Amino acid sequence: MQLPSLNSLVIRRLGVAFAAVAAALPAVADAQTAGYPAKPVRMIVPFSAGSPIELPARAIGQRLSETMGQQFVVENRTGASGTIGTEAAAKAPPDGYTLLFTNCSHGANPSFFKKLPYDTVADFAPITQTNGTYGNLLVVHPSVPARSVKEFIALAKARPGQLHYASAGVGSPPHVAAALFAAMAGINLTHVPYRGTAATVNDVVGGHIEVMLMSPITATGFVKSGRLRALGISGPVRSPWLPDVPTILETGLTGYDVTCWHGMWFPAGTPAEIVRRVHAEVVKALAVPEVRKHIVDNGLRPLGSSPEEFAEFLRKDIARQATIAKKIGIQPQ
Repeated sequence: MQLPSLNSLVIRRLGVAFAAVAAALPAVADAQTAGYPAKPVRMIVPFSAGSPIELPARAIGQRLSETMGQQFVVENRTGASGTIGTEAAAKAPPDGYTLLFTNCSHGANPSFFKKLPYDTVADFAPITQTNGTYGNLLVVHPSVPARSVKEFIALAKARPGQLHYASAGVGSPPHVAAALFAAMAGINLTHVPYRGTAATVNDVVGGHIEVMLMSPITATGFVKSGRLRALGISGPVRSPWLPDVPTILETGLTGYDVTCWHGMWFPAGTPAEIVRRVHAEVVKALAVPEVRKHIVDNGLRPLGSSPEEFAEFLRKDIARQATIAKKIGIQPQ
């Protein structure tokens, strides 16, 4: 009788061992997800403290902390229109303990940067689009002698390049909204990019910068106190906060419609069970009357789309942002 060779015995035993490990992997994964979360979850917000996105991030994070038994902690990682914090989220272990909570700059950045340190689609597992917005308010410092969008456009045409607008960086929502407004109105405004939102607001309210397309969440208090003047809003409908402020579309700038959105992702490779669990908890959080009222009262529209719906939405938004980038003539950096 021919005895099996040593090599064949080793290979056979290795095969049995690998099969045993492979069979055990689902059980290990199930054990990991069954006890999730077993420690605090890091929510990376790639913009500075006080940015409009913090409102839904903190409201939802607080509710998740209550319902899931572990803290969901907001971590601000700022810079480069959100790309620094987004890269940190993309490269985090896909274990469910780091997620990204960001805004529409995520869809715009592929058109504004030549080479991102991550793939906007492939490196992330969508959780949900948490909310939409009504767009940004076109606000000016009271020293600017314009009380309507038409008057502002006329002023800008008379003073080409002399009026400055602030943003949180190239590709940020205020930048995209203002650059598209200028291009469609046929005016020349000078862009002054900042590292974060707080500094831009301070300089616009202080009169160092004349104009900005600012989030209603941030701008409304200053408008109502007279420290800023609102001329129009960039979305297709008026904000319930400032119903007397017309849409820029209403003022005659045909086709102008720029709104933003906020959403959540895990790093790609995060177990699907964790993605589904967090999605379900976020949807529940958005249905809680106190949470929903808080979001609505701050000028946002709660959504809670499915991961599949959000993935499709992002693909379409990336294409839309590419069209806008081409229209406003911005060369990727």
